Amino acid sequence: MLSVESELGSFLHRSSRSERSAFVGFVALNLHGFYSGWERLFELIARHVDGVAPSGDTWHRDLLHRMATDQPDVRPAVLGPASVKDLDELRRFRHLVRNLYTFNYDPEKLGTLLQALPRIWETARAELLAFAGFLDDLAQAD
Repeated sequence: MLSVESELGSFLHRSSRSERSAFVGFVALNLHGFYSGWERLFELIARHVDGVAPSGDTWHRDLLHRMATDQPDVRPAVLGPASVKDLDELRRFRHLVRNLYTFNYDPEKLGTLLQALPRIWETARAELLAFAGFLDDLAQAD
């Protein structure tokens, strides 16, 4: 079985420059969208559960790290340390997507992120579902 990295490398090696650029851009934008969806959920939690609106120059990073922290008398941590580390990697990559042209992306980095995506999804999804259970319990207690 081929790894995502080797499949990506093979495609990039045998394709034309315009095909490579389009494919790399497609992958990058989808990774961008994947993280942006998570960040939107985290914003909703911060605003509606924590009562805090993300702000400041480092709010994207701060918001992610806030999700790994218990908020006393409000909620438990939403994410574990492994998810924060993985999602932070995607957050940093998203920053590059917003600020670079597609020909500047590192195909090896794209392959590494793609390879990690199923694991990131499963772990963070399970943690978010556990947090949803906490919210359900809280709603039923009222």
